[in-house]
Amino acid sequence: MSKNYAAVSQSIVSALGGAGNIAAVTHCMTRLRFVLNDDAAVDAGKLKSISGVLGVVRSENQCQVIIGNTVSQAYAEVQKLLPGGAGGTSDVAPVKQKITLKRIGAGILDALIGTMSPLIPAIIGGSMVKLLAMILDMTGVFEKGSSTLVILNVIGDGAFFFLPVMVAASAAVKFKTNMSLAIAIAGVLVHPNFVDLMAKAAQGQPVEFMGLSVTAVKYTYTVIPALCMTWLLSYIERWVDKITPAVTKNFLKPMLIVLIAAPIAIMLIGPLGIWIGTGISSLVYTVHSYLGWLSVAIMGGLWPLLVMTGMHRVFTPTIIQTIAETGKEGMVMPSEIGANLSLGGSSLAVAWKTKNPELRQTALAAAASAIVAGISEPALYGVAVRLKRPLIAALISGFVCGGVAGVAGLASHSMASPGLFTSVQFFDPANPMTIVWVFGVMALAVVLSFVLTLVLGFEDIPVEEPKEQAPVASPQRAVQVN
Repeated sequence: MSKNYAAVSQSIVSALGGAGNIAAVTHCMTRLRFVLNDDAAVDAGKLKSISGVLGVVRSENQCQVIIGNTVSQAYAEVQKLLPGGAGGTSDVAPVKQKITLKRIGAGILDALIGTMSPLIPAIIGGSMVKLLAMILDMTGVFEKGSSTLVILNVIGDGAFFFLPVMVAASAAVKFKTNMSLAIAIAGVLVHPNFVDLMAKAAQGQPVEFMGLSVTAVKYTYTVIPALCMTWLLSYIERWVDKITPAVTKNFLKPMLIVLIAAPIAIMLIGPLGIWIGTGISSLVYTVHSYLGWLSVAIMGGLWPLLVMTGMHRVFTPTIIQTIAETGKEGMVMPSEIGANLSLGGSSLAVAWKTKNPELRQTALAAAASAIVAGISEPALYGVAVRLKRPLIAALISGFVCGGVAGVAGLASHSMASPGLFTSVQFFDPANPMTIVWVFGVMALAVVLSFVLTLVLGFEDIPVEEPKEQAPVASPQRAVQVN
């Protein structure tokens, strides 16, 4: 992407219909995610033609602009252009649209992605620290039960144990509700006394609130309950604001909100959220238990397509909860090894074969990003989707390598995007052969996708020749020299 982030961001905002058409904006690892007031105001052609924009994904009133690894710099410049600052809020009323199942699904996906994306760095950092503590424990660098190992585990576990609180804070920004109230209510779910009460309820001791039975639920390490609770809080806050007199708002409004929202979270939303989250996880891993290595292969072949639609983030809560509860995840994350590095191998083949210097530079940068850091979107949008056949090569290679990873039984102890730098997350200290399998799958992905891309070929992008300027006629008659 161009280093002139201010100019690129200005062009993006302009193509989206101006700052007034942007209701909210967030970003993940490679994308700017816009929520728009009026989707019809977007100039799609202009948006895709902007130098530095690798791709565009649109769904209803949402628009994802793929930037690449430098998305945070572009996001900072976009924030400066919006009237609402960091939140990107706009005073322009959004266009009301008919409620359909498609829009409901898109809204749920947007809420999930918008909430979880800001939390991913903390989750990755925590899980990698937990992995470090595990390796140090297995290798005997520190004595078992030493205070150093305990502290390292606490550092790594902090993001997971207090995940409901983090989700509530992030969701409060997404749903535009009071963050401190959302955190306070989520804090109830992980309060030591409440956790102890739920443990007793799980053992059969009756637990009631105002005469109503409380379901025994463990909320630490969970995502869905706090997300649903904060969404409901946004409506409760608006309703309480309407019914409380102005002179009592400072004390009566927050008290009523907490008294209404917290019991609903404990009695209804929390158990329902746990049921939804458990249902999704059970569905995913039931498929894995039945299909085994084939499920990893299928996921590896489909992963780039899921990334293109943004559907890959649906698996984030499942991965987080599985790693938190079992210490590893063995279906989705292993499939990403082949998917990511296959896109890198395809890009390398394009860089090797193309006659276009600009495309070669783009392909080399994209390949490095995918292979080394596991960030595959520059390769996906900057090369594979653009040329099509390299995408087919990457899908085939991702399927094959996913199958190999599944047969090897690889599992991830973190949710960092798989690449050379993050390959340690697949190492099992109890099984040193996992090191061989991980690097074997990575090498196979790069080589197989490279060869398949060369075999399938691709239509190269021609080099644009500079247009010659027409000679300017002289006002005076030329004199021929003999």
